[in-house]
Amino acid sequence: MAKTAKADKPAKAQKSVAKSAARGANPTRNDLAAGVREKMVVLLNQQLADTADLFSQVKQAHWNVKGPQFIALHKLFDDLAGDLVATTDDLAERAVQLGGNALGTVRMAADASRLPEFPADAVGSLAAVTLLADRYAALAASTRDAIDTADTAGDADTADLFTGVSRMLDKALWFLEAHLQE
Repeated sequence: MAKTAKADKPAKAQKSVAKSAARGANPTRNDLAAGVREKMVVLLNQQLADTADLFSQVKQAHWNVKGPQFIALHKLFDDLAGDLVATTDDLAERAVQLGGNALGTVRMAADASRLPEFPADAVGSLAAVTLLADRYAALAASTRDAIDTADTAGDADTADLFTGVSRMLDKALWFLEAHLQE
């Protein structure tokens, strides 16, 4: 049963985000078509949930990492978390600019995130890096998909936002993967 619940999580997350985002649009003079704005709000909130979740997982690693690379990784993880905080703000604000509501509480993110959970126990240096690299790669891939979705919908500004996020995620992934190479 646990496997089924875990496998169903992405579908449930997307339904949850779509349902919450569709609860009501706020008035706006933004000239994008209402259908495009609604689709972008759903997309932005999904990426917001995943990014907020990744932020909390990076902080979990920051607080609990152990091993000979502790201080370097402790500092790196804190820097990466700072970039994610700024990104969550940009994603949430764009959703609101388009007439939607940002769904950004910890519980909302946990309910909607498509990322696997980070271990609660202390994690060794390279294991923590590997776990975070996997999550950064997953979020980077979904962000590139989001760029294409926004571009196809005709929302160049949201596509541009996602492009900047993609660059940040790729840079962070590079930093993480450098620790895994010899």
